[in-house]
Amino acid sequence: MSTEDELWRAKFSNPEGGSRDGYRPSPQDSKRTSGTGRPMRPRITTRASVYSSSNVSGEQQRPRRPRIAAGSSNDYGRTPAARTNAPVRREGSAPRREGGYSARPFGGDNTRSFRKEGAAPRKPMQGKGPRRPRTADYNPNAKYSMKKQIEYKETHIDPNEPIRLNRFLANAGVCSRREADDFIAAGVVSVNGKVVTELGTKVLRSDNVVFHNQPVMPEKKVYILLNKPKDYVTTTDDPQKRKTVMDLIKGACREHVYPVGRLDRNTTGVLLFTNDGDLASKLTHPHFLKKKVYHVFLDKNVAASDIQRIAEGIELDDGEIHADAVEYASPTDKKQVGIEIHSGRNRIVRRIFEHLGYRVVKLDRVLFAGLTKKNVKRGDWRFLTEAEVNMLRMGAFE
Repeated sequence: MSTEDELWRAKFSNPEGGSRDGYRPSPQDSKRTSGTGRPMRPRITTRASVYSSSNVSGEQQRPRRPRIAAGSSNDYGRTPAARTNAPVRREGSAPRREGGYSARPFGGDNTRSFRKEGAAPRKPMQGKGPRRPRTADYNPNAKYSMKKQIEYKETHIDPNEPIRLNRFLANAGVCSRREADDFIAAGVVSVNGKVVTELGTKVLRSDNVVFHNQPVMPEKKVYILLNKPKDYVTTTDDPQKRKTVMDLIKGACREHVYPVGRLDRNTTGVLLFTNDGDLASKLTHPHFLKKKVYHVFLDKNVAASDIQRIAEGIELDDGEIHADAVEYASPTDKKQVGIEIHSGRNRIVRRIFEHLGYRVVKLDRVLFAGLTKKNVKRGDWRFLTEAEVNMLRMGAFE
């Protein structure tokens, strides 16, 4: 037996004889037991048993890979120079441009130009002069005023298309078409220096039209939305000298506008004004059937059966009428009803409920041809936006 074998046996042999082929618990380990009486596994007390290069079975552990020595190279052809800050460049490739921010001396040119060499210099921005000083009444929280008159685009009009003379006068804000026919027949209208009395005469927009010795020029189109209050008559002139809706929009524009349709004196809500005769005709003619929505306040609760009768249709003195939609406007108050209707008959909503035995206490028109009174106080007005006018011209609001 060799000396090495004797040392190995002396180290791992049992003093009482026999080989050390298992774990023999110590007196301290016998005290540490689980709840079932099973002895617990002892902890490793020596770090040498964990990190030793050989295990109990005598198998040699895999040696660690040695570090790269100075001056040598690894399998990938890298040298210790790769650990330095010098950039590594493959053979035959172009040198890399140094990135990142590099500090330049204070006061020097610290800008980078991305323009090509020889390119023309940039032109200065047009109209970007110094800022105007703010006035004393400047308010950064002020909202855009809807009472600023808008110049609407009239791309849908052909300037070379002839139109009727009465329509020309109506579009100029002189009078209505019916009144224009009376003036033409009376001989107070001349075209290009010649008096015209024949109805149906057509003119061009570039012709010289004179009415009562005053030249007539086509006006710019104006569209105004009013949230009508009570006690105002929907007319341009009242012989009884009552308050009219024209008093509410006085000074809004220089053009002659007139109300589209009408609301009763005690009816409130959306009312449109314009000098666009063609659009006004489309909005009021029964053939086009523009949608109107009313909020009705009644003197007593409305029965569900009467709501159903209104939806199915009832017979009035001037014919049958039915609502497109009708329902309670409030889940808790049966005296409030919302009704949607297309008919333009006189006092049609009031007559519907009076026929069923109800009295209308308050009537408010909340929608007309897609226009609402949102953000417009009672008795106040605003100009329509160009998008709203375009939608009206296209007939998108039904």
